[in-house]
Amino acid sequence: MKVAIIMGSTSDLPKVEPAVDVLKKYGVEVNVRCLSAHRAHAGLSAFIDECNNDGTEAIIAAAGMAAALPGVVASQTVLPVIGVPIAGSNLDGMDALMSIVQMPPGIPVATVAINGSKNAAYLALQIMAGKHDAIKEQLWDERKEMEETAMKANEEVIAKFA
Repeated sequence: MKVAIIMGSTSDLPKVEPAVDVLKKYGVEVNVRCLSAHRAHAGLSAFIDECNNDGTEAIIAAAGMAAALPGVVASQTVLPVIGVPIAGSNLDGMDALMSIVQMPPGIPVATVAINGSKNAAYLALQIMAGKHDAIKEQLWDERKEMEETAMKANEEVIAKFA
């Protein structure tokens, strides 16, 4: 069970770390790289080729501003690519979001919310759950815990206004 996470700049690391934490909690091997689509394209292509051949099951690509990284990754693999737009300019990440979500037909990138690396990790886990029963069970258990927490909060609100 393996997921790759690629960020375009080391400044993206604090936004990517929540995804690493979630995936490791589920026992997934995580390969993290900082490879710019514009400044390290040869290294990026070499890493994508490695992912295509080493059992990687999904790639999370986080980038801000022009945010070409997820699309460039998707153009070189048939693995699921999950794009994470990173806020970093005066446009609060909207530039990155629009760049990532506007992929041409045949080269899709699943896209999560701006700075949403945690949901990118959960989406990767859901993709992997079709193949790995242990992940599927853990996801269902976590969903049940979320529901219990929400229902407890509901009961507290009811009690407060009863």
